[in-house]
Amino acid sequence: MSVRTLPLLFLNLGGEMLYVLDQRLRAQNIPGDKARKVLNDIISTMFNRKFMEELFKPQELYSKKALRTVYDRLAHASIMRLNQASMDKLYDLMTMAFKYQVLLCPRPKDVLLVTFNHLDSIKGFIQDSPTILHQVDETFRQLTEIYGNLSAGEFQMIRQTLLIFFQDLHIRVSTFLKDKVQNSNGRFVLPVSGPVPWGTEVPGVIRIFNDKGEEVKKTGFKHGGNYVAAQKEGAFELYGDRVLKLGTNMYSANRPVETHMSATSKNLASKTQENIAPNPLAKEELNFLARLMGGMEIKKTSGPEPGFRLNLFTTDEEEEHAALSRPEELSYEVINIQATQDQQRNEELARIMGEFEITEQPEITEQSTSKGDDLLAMMDRL
Repeated sequence: MSVRTLPLLFLNLGGEMLYVLDQRLRAQNIPGDKARKVLNDIISTMFNRKFMEELFKPQELYSKKALRTVYDRLAHASIMRLNQASMDKLYDLMTMAFKYQVLLCPRPKDVLLVTFNHLDSIKGFIQDSPTILHQVDETFRQLTEIYGNLSAGEFQMIRQTLLIFFQDLHIRVSTFLKDKVQNSNGRFVLPVSGPVPWGTEVPGVIRIFNDKGEEVKKTGFKHGGNYVAAQKEGAFELYGDRVLKLGTNMYSANRPVETHMSATSKNLASKTQENIAPNPLAKEELNFLARLMGGMEIKKTSGPEPGFRLNLFTTDEEEEHAALSRPEELSYEVINIQATQDQQRNEELARIMGEFEITEQPEITEQSTSKGDDLLAMMDRL
């Protein structure tokens, strides 16, 4: 498991969330000023400087339930509100879209290009907000600084960590089904055509070398695909042609997107209990996460600018039906967390986290002549 995976997971899922929200805001004819406020508030909260500093520290991935709660709070960081069913659908769309992108990355390092595509699109949402643009550019700088010099092996570990995180999610998405990139069981179809990874050759040739490293024979074989050589590598700078299209906004065509729980997903529910079932440490994990996200303040809907509800379904009836028909074991129950700067609460959180630390064992004062005597002395103290 790579300890450098969490920032990429968070940023890419956040980018997909913004794509979906932007599409639904337009589909429901939300006034332009309100729609811009929602996106600006969410992006500003998402790229909060303090949170980004904590996010980029090497650490293991949070559980699915913890991340689901983070995005629930992020989606409600403005005057917009989502019902449980719409939030579930939003999270399903986010996770399946990014899973598809990770699966199709030509090479592990290209997951960074996918992240840059998301950031480029996010900057398009906030062109008229220089302060928020600066926040996003600062995150871009952190990405290039931390990930720019990682080896291919380290990127492979990051990709593997992401795939492990997504491995039990097989939710059908109408857009993927229509484009025939997803089967009816929710699994994705990997193409056997298109550009090969940058720096590699089109398959079809076998070269044989002698013990001196000299090529002595070359034969060909039919690879069964329609591959072409990559024309150029995507740009890893702040600006430039990413070449790779994965991570761009697939909702720009304004197509309605539905999600369906496949039979495979329902059968796999029992296998994913470790990620979905209540964990005795879940509250502590989320509370610690809340402290990191102290800048994520949810806007009050009272006052001169009232809030509004966004529906990710076509009608309220569809939303209600989705809430009733969703398997209970696959529904993400959000735990309420407080992200205030209350000193007493922070001290309590610090105490909880302190319990997770391994303290140094007290030294044994008795004279011991061997390691066996030390072990016996330790057992006597139990």
